[in-house]
Amino acid sequence: MQTSLRRAMRRTIFKQWLQIAAGLLVFAFGVHLTIYANIGLAPWDCLGMGIARHTPLNYGLAMTVMGVAILCVDLSLKERIGYGTVIDALLTGNFVQMFNVVNPFSVNESLWRGIVIMLIGFVFMALGMYVYMKAGQCCGPRDALLVGLGKRLPRVPIGVVQILLWAVVLLAGWLLGGAVGVGTLISTVGAGAVMQIVYNLIHFEPRDIRHRDVKESTRNLLGTCK
Repeated sequence: MQTSLRRAMRRTIFKQWLQIAAGLLVFAFGVHLTIYANIGLAPWDCLGMGIARHTPLNYGLAMTVMGVAILCVDLSLKERIGYGTVIDALLTGNFVQMFNVVNPFSVNESLWRGIVIMLIGFVFMALGMYVYMKAGQCCGPRDALLVGLGKRLPRVPIGVVQILLWAVVLLAGWLLGGAVGVGTLISTVGAGAVMQIVYNLIHFEPRDIRHRDVKESTRNLLGTCK
């Protein structure tokens, strides 16, 4: 009986990993659309592009290296890290790079078309996050960093912490040559608004998800959980 239960737990975790990868693929397509819109990049993408301009790395590898670096910072801040966090750090940037490479369309030159493309990108990002978060294996490295910084600045509203973090990231990306434009402002304000609209439509509340960190998931994989 216990052997069957352990096998079921393992199958569930493996399925959740596939679910995380699928969600990140959808999310990455949304990020790709915001880049293809060509009206300015969101802060983290701006930094990734800036790093790619000054290193042998392409955008995907730059985002992967940055994700792993942020993951190390999260660990130093003693934040909860799940397998989802690790998978996010390793896959998302490379998925975006894949979409950037296979995109058959010419560069967008229209501001209004770019705004529409960017908003559609936000929808895909929200849906990808929904699929990803439903697996319950902790949030991505950048979200964990925000939470960790927020805990260390208890008197500062988390929204202000996020704005300050994004400002630093955006400044670094801009100094490295990342594209900044009207899309940057739209990303900063619009991504969260579109996400909230999508989640209201599908009746999803991210804060209701119970997340399992690496330690708990590993116990389940090894069949040592009680």
